[in-house]
Amino acid sequence: MSRGSAPSGLRSITGTLATVLLLLVVVAALPWLRGEDPARTVLRVRFTARGDDPAAVEALRRELDLPSSPVSGVLTWLSGALRGDLGTSWVSRRPVGELVGPALGTSLTLAGTAGVIAVAVAGLLLTPVIRQGARSGPKPRSRRPDLLSGPVPAALAALPEVVVAVTAVLLFAVTWRVLPVFGWNGPASAVLPGLSLGLPAGGLLARMLSASAEQTLTEPWVRAWRASGLDLRPLRRAVVRRVVAVGAPQAVVVGMSIVGSSVAVERVFSIPGAGTLALDAVLAEDLPVVQAVLAGFVVVGLVAAAMAAAVHRVLAVPDAERAAGEPTHLGTQNDGRRPAWVLVLTLALVVLSVGWFRNGTATDLSLRLASPSLAHPLGADAVGHDQWGRLAHGTLLTVSLAAGITLFALVIGVLVGTSAGLAGPGSTPGALDVLATVPSNLAGLLVAAALGPGLRGACLAVLLVAWIPLAVHARTLACEARSAGYVRAAVLTGAGPGRLLRVHVLPAVLGPLVRHALVRLPAAALGIAGLSFLGLGADPDRPELGAMLAAGVGYLETAPWLVLGPAGILVILAVLTTSSARSAQP
Repeated sequence: MSRGSAPSGLRSITGTLATVLLLLVVVAALPWLRGEDPARTVLRVRFTARGDDPAAVEALRRELDLPSSPVSGVLTWLSGALRGDLGTSWVSRRPVGELVGPALGTSLTLAGTAGVIAVAVAGLLLTPVIRQGARSGPKPRSRRPDLLSGPVPAALAALPEVVVAVTAVLLFAVTWRVLPVFGWNGPASAVLPGLSLGLPAGGLLARMLSASAEQTLTEPWVRAWRASGLDLRPLRRAVVRRVVAVGAPQAVVVGMSIVGSSVAVERVFSIPGAGTLALDAVLAEDLPVVQAVLAGFVVVGLVAAAMAAAVHRVLAVPDAERAAGEPTHLGTQNDGRRPAWVLVLTLALVVLSVGWFRNGTATDLSLRLASPSLAHPLGADAVGHDQWGRLAHGTLLTVSLAAGITLFALVIGVLVGTSAGLAGPGSTPGALDVLATVPSNLAGLLVAAALGPGLRGACLAVLLVAWIPLAVHARTLACEARSAGYVRAAVLTGAGPGRLLRVHVLPAVLGPLVRHALVRLPAAALGIAGLSFLGLGADPDRPELGAMLAAGVGYLETAPWLVLGPAGILVILAVLTTSSARSAQP
């Protein structure tokens, strides 16, 4: 271990703990973030007719022991949470722990089921790749990709969880009527929600681990073992161990994505989990319940990160990076074939372009829930709006908002990432790495609890999450640029920090970061749509993809075509995200 590794590890742990503490402080300050006395909020929630009655406000303050200042309120909530006292619900007047405990257990059971499915899917996809690679080495990427190592994981990872859930309800509840799809009444109730969360997560995990498997299979010790003619079973076990060690931190990101996506899946399947409880509490302004659920998710994320770090330390191969020898560039050469998703995107753009000229706002009750016809190829919604026109305008709204969010995220990512990268060698703060695991749905719950539901709050929630991966990437690029020989030479010649940043660092950072931001634009659109589906974004009557999907779920049995349009666009956005990310890899 080098001398600098211990201070660097200590800084990383300190940054991680500081970030977790900051998140808990924000959660503790939630009742004051909206700029209103919490006692007045309780009065409005419980007794709307009382108005602004000072005597009633003081009575509620004494009843709930509400502090009068944010500082004392944060300290009181944190000290109570350490003792297991999470306060009293403002709506039901029950102890919050009695409400959150069972709900969090249900959500963790669902997340565990989905995690097992995700690991099983990733294992099924990676096992043939590792077995083949141990025998003859990985195939170059320039050839036709193997289905299990390329298209299948990408297709699974591209499936939005809410679309899988809605499709499962449509098939298993409306069409086939074979599996229970609503409620939480035993192991059978976890099958479809677990698959809805586990299949996309398994594809994502397989994609993350495949690069590590391919790199490991090209290392000199693997090539030497393969050439020696020895038994390949120990080799395969060693490769699996290396892949699991490298993939443990990545599994935390996948696990937190499962937790974030479970909010929408719980709503689709009417599961009384923590996500459903927090969502109902946000809409009812029951902030103590929201505080407890968000704090529970933060603690779960911290425990998962600690477990992943422990697995990495136990299984990691010492000095494996130095033993790997020369880097192997498998390449992403274009073989001249046009990707299939380009054709799908072109067709979708043509269809939407025609829809932009159709009136999607005119109401005609005689067309209520009209089925697709020549006049209305995609049918009409519950109030007679032309679904084609609304779909086109909704896509334009969602994508344009995502473009603005991505631009802001790029600016913030450049500023924060380059500052962290130029702080010096070995400065790898844990803050960005912890924040990178926060899903947009959880950020949406926090913002909606503070500001109230709305499209502006949904955009802010997506922005709070979108800048973090860009900052992490900018930090890495800035560290590489800072350690370059020509930059060190510029420092020796007396170049100041401003000139270094303007002439040497920013040109090396901006190009790759702009491409990275463009790759993440569809993900921002999916984040906005997901929050609108939960009721935390656009109004139900506004043409926006998530709101349209949520409105169509209520008519799955009578008008299933209402979900096909927005679900199809969301799938295309997800495919764009995964395909662009794959093509953008160096």
